[in-house]
Amino acid sequence: MNPNGITLLGSLIRRKNVDSADDARREQASQQLAKILTLLDLIAIGIGSTIGAGVYILIGTVARDHSGPALTVSFLIAGIAAALSAFCYAELACRCPSAGSAYHYTYICVGEGVAWLIGWSLILEYTISASAVARGVSPNLALFFGGEEGLPNFLARHTIPGLGIVVDPCAAILIFIVTALLCIGIRESVLAQTIVTSVNICAMLFVIIAGGYLCFRTGWVGYNLSSGYFPFGTNGMLAGSAVVFFSYIGFDTITSTTEEVKNPKRDVPLGIGISLSVCCALYMLISIVILGLVPYYSMDLDTPISSAFADYGMDWAVYIVTMGALTALCATLMGSILPQPRILMAMARDGLLPSFFSEINKKTHVPVMSTIATGIFAATLAFCMDVSQLAGMVSVGTLLAFTTVAISVLIIRYVPPTEIALPSSHSESVGSGSDDFLGIHLTSSNYPPENYVSGSPLLMDEQKECVQDKQNQQRKQKVATLSIFFICLGALVLASAASVENLPSLASFTLYFVGGVVLVCSLIILVCIDQDESKLSFGQTGGFTCPFVPFLPAACILINTYLLLNLGTGAWTRVSVWLAAGVLVYVFYGHSHSSLSKASRASAAAVDVHCPLLADQP
Repeated sequence: MNPNGITLLGSLIRRKNVDSADDARREQASQQLAKILTLLDLIAIGIGSTIGAGVYILIGTVARDHSGPALTVSFLIAGIAAALSAFCYAELACRCPSAGSAYHYTYICVGEGVAWLIGWSLILEYTISASAVARGVSPNLALFFGGEEGLPNFLARHTIPGLGIVVDPCAAILIFIVTALLCIGIRESVLAQTIVTSVNICAMLFVIIAGGYLCFRTGWVGYNLSSGYFPFGTNGMLAGSAVVFFSYIGFDTITSTTEEVKNPKRDVPLGIGISLSVCCALYMLISIVILGLVPYYSMDLDTPISSAFADYGMDWAVYIVTMGALTALCATLMGSILPQPRILMAMARDGLLPSFFSEINKKTHVPVMSTIATGIFAATLAFCMDVSQLAGMVSVGTLLAFTTVAISVLIIRYVPPTEIALPSSHSESVGSGSDDFLGIHLTSSNYPPENYVSGSPLLMDEQKECVQDKQNQQRKQKVATLSIFFICLGALVLASAASVENLPSLASFTLYFVGGVVLVCSLIILVCIDQDESKLSFGQTGGFTCPFVPFLPAACILINTYLLLNLGTGAWTRVSVWLAAGVLVYVFYGHSHSSLSKASRASAAAVDVHCPLLADQP
């Protein structure tokens, strides 16, 4: 136990306040991020971060192996599933409008331990994503030079003799360029992302318009199939949805910039919704057109779109498609590097990482040190390491974040944090003992003699009723907490039953039955429990609220758990090594340096009564 009486286990569940008093001090010291982003900026960030070059390849693979002509439906279902997480992110971004995204929300709602693991996972996710995207640029760029042999020597890939390591200077140079752009300022980097995203969208519109024209001329030959619209059945269509779901990852980048948005309560939910809708519409329209040009079983797995146009004598279209893929890679690269410095900054603000990560340049209002560290780390990986085998680790971090965000919404609605972290210098001024009622000692010192009749306070009956109401509220919150836990447990059991192959029928039925009963019963209990009144005043009020609670977050938890279990043992093994390293960092540094390590806890009501000016302090 440390000097403040906080054990390591206790530190895992301590939660920070929505608004920190350090915010005001940072603003006075010009340490705030610049609030300059508008709705159009957020839409550009969301679309650019979401639509990567994968869609130019993914269509052929998923259509041939899973969905067939029903690929459009697969994209629609995946878009709806992604929207479930988007709703949860939108509410939390409005209530907790600060940098850090899922890490920040988890720290407020779940606790420091889980928040650390989410932040640590997101660091890995964004780094590997940026490295993988950067290494995909040189093959596309080589097309404009007549092949990889035509690339300038300083951009071409080289193999180190004796080691067999293929280095990619082009990837490292591109990451350094993006890093420098991000250090200049958020306005300049968003402008660049808007330009490359616009070029990508123009290329996709060309595919849709030109391809649609060819389809109407040829009679949509790709759909004239004896096997029907669902050649692989509904299971194949759903399997395709699980694959293309990852094409929608990227909208969460918007929430990492919440602190830099002029009007986050209005623009962040709209930015997430519009960007996700645009991406879904583009995906569906492209899949309709390409599958109308070429039967799904004849599609080229490597270049499905370019090959489809080449079959109709439009070989020159490959340059437009490649330009779209190239700009998509650049936009995704910016979207991968942009949020990581802000997560590092948020973790450093909370004391979990060294303080230099939280330093903000006074001129550019950008976390320069975090951005440079991110760029060096990502460029090193991209230069000397083939990160394609590590791609599954990206999905683990994203899905873990999606799951904890959904759980956080349930916590806010039913068991919102009611304690406030106070500096140790103020802890003595607030009562927190077991003999307190809402932080006020019920002794004669609280009531002058004129308020007594026959030795009892005049308001004792009302006080007893309030005490009973508080006890009932605590019992209700305990039931709600258990229900949320069993929702997660039921989702895990159901997802396990659906994921395990070659499971005996009896065991499969038992898992489905037990998981379904636990999940449904827990949802029924939450529906019968009124949502906590504290949710109305938790965090910043007046913004977007997630609809259909608790059903929507529960569906989100179930879908993300299923996808997590299907990522494969290889991805989980590699992620476990990274998470184990994160645990060591937390134990030997984050635990003792946390800004909450010297804070005391008190109920919000006690702070309001005894020291109302401290209600917003950490």
